[in-house]
Amino acid sequence: MALINLPVVTPVVAKAIGVSTNYLGAYVALVYFAAMVATLLGGAAVKRWGAIRLSQAGLLSSAVGLFLCAIPHPLAIAIGALFIGAGYGPITPASSHLLIKTTPPEKLSFVFSIKQTGVPLGGMIAGALVPSLDIAIGWQLTFVSSGVVCVLCAWAVQPLRAGLDDDRDPTVKPSMLTSVVQPLRLIFEHPSLRALSMTSFLFAVCQMSLMAYLVTFLFEDLGWSLVAAGVALTVAQAGGVIGRILWGYVADRWLSPTMMLIVIALMLTFGAVGTALLRPDSTPWILFPVLVIFGASAIGWNGVFLAEIARLAPAGQASVATGGTLCITFLGVVLGPPLFGVLAGILKSYGTSYGVLGLFGLIITVLLVRMRNTAHTTST
Repeated sequence: MALINLPVVTPVVAKAIGVSTNYLGAYVALVYFAAMVATLLGGAAVKRWGAIRLSQAGLLSSAVGLFLCAIPHPLAIAIGALFIGAGYGPITPASSHLLIKTTPPEKLSFVFSIKQTGVPLGGMIAGALVPSLDIAIGWQLTFVSSGVVCVLCAWAVQPLRAGLDDDRDPTVKPSMLTSVVQPLRLIFEHPSLRALSMTSFLFAVCQMSLMAYLVTFLFEDLGWSLVAAGVALTVAQAGGVIGRILWGYVADRWLSPTMMLIVIALMLTFGAVGTALLRPDSTPWILFPVLVIFGASAIGWNGVFLAEIARLAPAGQASVATGGTLCITFLGVVLGPPLFGVLAGILKSYGTSYGVLGLFGLIITVLLVRMRNTAHTTST
């Protein structure tokens, strides 16, 4: 929710600080640049301070970022984006560390998928509340209020620390060089982890382009009100929640995780092309189903993906493998939205730019099929 606060009121904030909405990509890039660095440090930090303590630090960093983003100046918002990213980055390595040691293997994809619903749920809350709160109290107080919620959450989880951080090792001394090199080395030494990382890069471009620009697309290209566009974002995020749970359940029972990701990639292509075909006279009855499919695929892939990373990682290295993979994922987020913004400026259409993302779904499909065939050949 902290991350999505600004994107759902981008036209209002852009007007207040005197910049184009196309610069939203710079905000997203800064957030995920900081997240990319922070997630690499996450594996060692989890071992040193514990997953709950690291999560609390992330919440407090996000709160500081939101307070800074409430200042109507581009520099303050840029620094705030870095704080939000620094808080966002370590959360997934921390949670993967907790879940891999507490979850039965046969339920791994489903449990990881449930955990990952936090991301689209936060986006749903932001899409549903932030535009309305902007009308009621202004975007600045809205950001401050969200920051206060982050502080309260950090305080609320303190009772969990004694039981869940019992494996922390105070003798571990995180090193910047080791924290950066070890996760990436682990990923590139394992072909399957390397292939999955490449797909996550492309998935991330599609996910954040959908989340970051959907409100602006509906507001500027299709003429929707800001509140109605926020509701549409909530619908797409709801698709992501449903998708994450459903895909995890299916991957544990009927399809292999790799095959499930292939199906998701094909759905991504359909959703992206469907979004590109929307017009100003498209009714919600047409738009919402398309956004549910787009959201279920572009947002819903993470749980199955992270469970597969944890499953393929060497014993005791789940948080390290997750950190290395997410570094590649965040690289896609850093590069994707700014490039999407530039593409939309060139094409003079956010909708057409979404259509281009359909090609990414096809590329992901090819990468996953090759990985699946290689793994099958090796096993036989």
